Amino acid sequence: MIRRSLLTGAAALFALPALAAHGLFDVREFGARGDGVTLDSPAINRAIAAARQAGGGTVLLPAGHYLSFSLRLFDNITLLLAEGCVLEAADPAVHKGGYDFAEADIPEQFQDFGITQFHCSLIYADGADHVSIIGRGMIFGKGLRREDPGARWHGVTGWIAPRNADPKEIAMQGQGIRAIGLKNCRNVLVRDVTILQGGHFACHLLGCTNATIDNISIDTNRDGIDIDCCRDVRVSHCQVNAPHDDGIVVKSSYALGRKVVCENISITNCQTSGFETGSVLYGSYRLSDYRSVDDMGVLGRIKLGTESNGGFRNILISDCVCENTRGILVGVVDGGVLEDVVVSNIILRNPVNHPLFVRQAARLRAPEGTTVGACRRVRFDNIQVSDADGRYPCGVQGIPDAPVMDVSFSNVHVVSSGGGTAEDAARTPKEKREASLEVSFMGTLPAYGFYGRNVRGLNIRDCTFDVETPDARPAIMLDDVKGGRIEGFGASQVVRRNSSDVFTSS
Repeated sequence: MIRRSLLTGAAALFALPALAAHGLFDVREFGARGDGVTLDSPAINRAIAAARQAGGGTVLLPAGHYLSFSLRLFDNITLLLAEGCVLEAADPAVHKGGYDFAEADIPEQFQDFGITQFHCSLIYADGADHVSIIGRGMIFGKGLRREDPGARWHGVTGWIAPRNADPKEIAMQGQGIRAIGLKNCRNVLVRDVTILQGGHFACHLLGCTNATIDNISIDTNRDGIDIDCCRDVRVSHCQVNAPHDDGIVVKSSYALGRKVVCENISITNCQTSGFETGSVLYGSYRLSDYRSVDDMGVLGRIKLGTESNGGFRNILISDCVCENTRGILVGVVDGGVLEDVVVSNIILRNPVNHPLFVRQAARLRAPEGTTVGACRRVRFDNIQVSDADGRYPCGVQGIPDAPVMDVSFSNVHVVSSGGGTAEDAARTPKEKREASLEVSFMGTLPAYGFYGRNVRGLNIRDCTFDVETPDARPAIMLDDVKGGRIEGFGASQVVRRNSSDVFTSS
């Protein structure tokens, strides 16, 4: 009996392609053509299945052009895109077949469509351990959807079953919406790959732990890298160009059906930008004429808090360069607590709106009973900003019943266009309590360097705010700010409204 089992196992082994015996599963040995015409996803998935049956291994896509629908990875699987490999997302309107169906077991959604659904991706894993996507090849999301099919909002039933779903979401079944989607995975590595046009999300992690995203290049027309409800994630040495949406964004949505803190996240040595899609990858760096709904232009920024049900803890954004973007925005709007965030050693060139901003609001797109969150202990240090729009200074904006607490700006140096008028200086910006994280609704602010409202504990030291043309506004405007110290600015440069216990020294 034992001898027969051994013989049977040996026969099965030798039935596999020769390379498989060494833990390498070449997709061409499983029928992939790599000619850019043949739909190769069935062959690639056969190679993945063989690697899974063997307990794990590396699935190799050699140089070639592979047309594909969904590829699902499992435990101990590495997908290696060799140099010269192009993995192209097929288009269901052109090619026979479609992407895996989106998950259909979601009772409620409190976030935009697609943040919860991961199976409708080009490459995805759900609940996998030790999964990697590596190599110098390219993922071309040509056939992925990028437009928004509609959103599911607070209190609305979502994917109980496809027959009960919204018609727009039913129409999305079989469509692909992201290049890489990893959900509830552990020990993740994404390294060296290039993504051109990544769909709604080029690289999206939800509920993952111990993940490394390193040295990847993304040139896309929606989100670049999304880290949602994750713990212990390192994003490093990445280049992300995303003129139509966020470059690198950290979230804590309700997509897992519960509130999960997003914590221990580092974003280091990265570059984000908002040039024309494709122009960074091919080296032309064309300025984009994209105008978003608020008519401010491109996005491409680093952001923390678009969705904030679970809150954030221990976040580091350091040694990054952001050019022609919306700068860096952090905050909470859907409940949750944001605390212990450090933004340091940053170069911001040509930000199209506020270079650095902290925002607290009460949109509360969350389960019933969710209360206003908190935003505290945020540090900005050693940051250089040039060619800033004079209308939009750095700032902190809380709400009366939930002020931002304990924020510091040190060694921040901003050069802006200036040009503010006396009318600008007299403005009282709108104050939207139930709003999203975006702060463009406030318009031109009544200070050329820094604006703070509804803050408890504000410290500014060793900062400079220079203007290229004369500006009638004060350098700093404070409204309902209690407690803190401002060094390097005389009393005449700081205007206070309803503020107290803020000490200035020049």
